[in-house]
Amino acid sequence: MRSKVKFSLSLVAVIALIAAVIGVVAGRASSGSSSSSGGGGSGGAVAGKRVDVIVKATDSQFWQTTLAGAKRAASDTGVDVSLFGPTSETDVNGQVQLVENSISRGVDAIVLAANSTDALNNVVDRARKAGIKVLNIDSRVTTQVDGFVGTDNEKAGAQAGQRLCQLVKATGNASGDILLESAVAGVESLSARDKGFRAGLRAGCPGLSVATTRYNNNDINTAASQVNDAITGGNLVGIFADNNTSGDGAARAIKDNKAQQKIPVVAFDADPQEIAALKDGSIDAIVVQNPYFFGYQGVVEAASASGGTLQPDSLDPGAVLAEKSNMNEPAVKQLLNPPTAKAGS
Repeated sequence: MRSKVKFSLSLVAVIALIAAVIGVVAGRASSGSSSSSGGGGSGGAVAGKRVDVIVKATDSQFWQTTLAGAKRAASDTGVDVSLFGPTSETDVNGQVQLVENSISRGVDAIVLAANSTDALNNVVDRARKAGIKVLNIDSRVTTQVDGFVGTDNEKAGAQAGQRLCQLVKATGNASGDILLESAVAGVESLSARDKGFRAGLRAGCPGLSVATTRYNNNDINTAASQVNDAITGGNLVGIFADNNTSGDGAARAIKDNKAQQKIPVVAFDADPQEIAALKDGSIDAIVVQNPYFFGYQGVVEAASASGGTLQPDSLDPGAVLAEKSNMNEPAVKQLLNPPTAKAGS
């Protein structure tokens, strides 16, 4: 029997925030177009502030949930929020152009989930020199910004490493190869996540080694092919998939090879395919973040910063380890089934 996850008070508070959101109005969010949402809340000093939210991509539930949180913040505070994002997380140039567009419009603040650790530094610097506050969510750039809202990915990655260690031991293996299936190289959140995973794995299972890291460019078919090759070509005893696309691909390869009982998989994030894989055993555990909180609190902090209020350097809502044994518990279920704002709806 797998042990149930204990929740921190801060996480419970965040979950309560999600539970209060019902009937979020969906908005349009696509590359080159935006959704503006001005809310009915009085908002005090932030009412009427113009905040652009630029996510990594508009084609995944994770970012659609982030957009839903941003829209709710607009409704609650009276901030004028516009939603943007490229169609792919690999489109760094598209994201740079979206930030340029925000500078041209003269918004008060930008909430940015950066697709590259370094490639957006110059445009972020230009925005801040123009008097625009820039707040990172999920992933940081390496230049100075006005705050960060997101998971402590190194800590959450360590959770994943510790759990995969336990799962591999349960199959009777004390040594062997671990595949680290990653989405994109050079992304701060993934690099920190992977570093934490290695540390967590090494602490409890020194006989296990990360044999290779494969990058799938956020493509499920590529991820599935890479995992399939690893299963058929070596002494593979476990898999860590560091985002939802990697998890979806890993689950497909595990099912195709009927390896559910032999090779445990720990993944990150949660989309419908990952949740289905958790139910059927092709994924054993998912580290679930809170993207709704990223969008909501990102807008609140960015608007407040533009009004002159000092913001915390970093705010982490925490992450939860979801498994088949606890996925129907109310607190976990709410994180697995958050509200979304879909492009074109």
